[in-house]
Amino acid sequence: MRCSNCGKCCERTEILLSKEDVERLERARLRSVGQWCYFYDHAEKKCQVYESRPLGCLLYPVVYSIDEGVMVDELCPEKYTVSKHELKVKGKIVLKHLKKVTSEVTLYFRRIELDDDNNR
Repeated sequence: MRCSNCGKCCERTEILLSKEDVERLERARLRSVGQWCYFYDHAEKKCQVYESRPLGCLLYPVVYSIDEGVMVDELCPEKYTVSKHELKVKGKIVLKHLKKVTSEVTLYFRRIELDDDNNR
């Protein structure tokens, strides 16, 4: 796909991060600032950690919607440049990533429950 460096993908971002994503970005303290990703440089109109960006950022604008499943995000001005092949390939990765993050979150909350049970 083509990218116009508009920054839409960095605005009001809610990218799911895997454990590896967090570990890779931990030193840079990933967070949103206002409505923008911490790493988005407004002056340069680009990501400051582009080479280490989370998988969700790499796959964008292919996203997962609860209502529609794998889709191309309508907010992306270059959405029309995503080929059917790219949507299919990235869609499989999105689903695998979603499954992985869901598993990590489930495991995290199970550990909290176990800790709570052991502390009673």
